[in-house]
Amino acid sequence: MKKLLTLLLLIIVSCKSTKNMTTDFVVNEAILINTINCPENGDCTIELLPNTSLEFKKDEFGNLYPVISEGSKTIFKFIYTRKSIPNTQDSNYSEVVFAEFDATISEKTFTNETLKDAKIHFGRLCYCKGETGYYPIKNGEFNITKSSKNAFKIDFNFKIDEVPQIISAINETVCAKSNATN
Repeated sequence: MKKLLTLLLLIIVSCKSTKNMTTDFVVNEAILINTINCPENGDCTIELLPNTSLEFKKDEFGNLYPVISEGSKTIFKFIYTRKSIPNTQDSNYSEVVFAEFDATISEKTFTNETLKDAKIHFGRLCYCKGETGYYPIKNGEFNITKSSKNAFKIDFNFKIDEVPQIISAINETVCAKSNATN
């Protein structure tokens, strides 16, 4: 019983935020996290890809697509994948949100016009003729705040006018091994 109480106390203390913590966060290796806040009919994940860069190019039809390459930034990638409908062809459906941050992630807010500074894009990937592709997000607010030594909180609410969307908010805490900077 004493060991259980000690373990519980350690867990509570290790999750507690401190007032003297730095607001910068460096991701050292790729991270894949299953999220908590996801529609019941699907799965959501967050990927953080350090030492990369993100560019959106256009194909011969003028459609955007992401290109991830080696670089000096950290890419945030949120993926919602709806569960396939049994015995139905072409029932695959995904939504993706990309953003690019400096290698050292610090507390920031991007709103409407400044969302382009982080290359924040929404992708709808499905067999939905005329309603699929990647689009820059122009309406929304993306907040990054430090929540503990090894974690930061993402609060993102947005709207896309070009195509229908299921995901319009991302509210997650990302915990990872990192090197916090001073």
